[in-house]
Amino acid sequence: MTTAYRQDFYAWTQEQAALMRAGKLSDIDWALVAEEIDDMGKSEKRAMESRLEVLLKHLLKWQIQQDRRSKSWQRTIKDQRRRLGKLLQENPSLKSVLAESIADVYPSAVIAAANETGLDEEHFPETSPYTDKQIFDPDFLPD
Repeated sequence: MTTAYRQDFYAWTQEQAALMRAGKLSDIDWALVAEEIDDMGKSEKRAMESRLEVLLKHLLKWQIQQDRRSKSWQRTIKDQRRRLGKLLQENPSLKSVLAESIADVYPSAVIAAANETGLDEEHFPETSPYTDKQIFDPDFLPD
């Protein structure tokens, strides 16, 4: 790992980009560049999963606590759907891992919903009760 990479990441990125633009390919730290590109992809997936978790949590709260439904929850659902849609439009290959990501984040969404509602986790379905279509449907709110 180069010293510049450890001491000033921003400066290192600028240096690597300048080397690429100048065609000085032999001077580029390819191993670290590849690692950073891989991390950027993982970051996009983590962003999708974070938004999915928030969306699922609010859908669960909406479904389970009908007497506490609020415009705030509804706006959060709408906003997360919009942001997820934009993220998937910008990164269409993430659609291939969408079902897996929903299954991965659903338990965390249940824990978060249980924490916020004060209900036990047993009050929530064991697996996501929502289809991919419902999750992204702007008109869908669970009963």
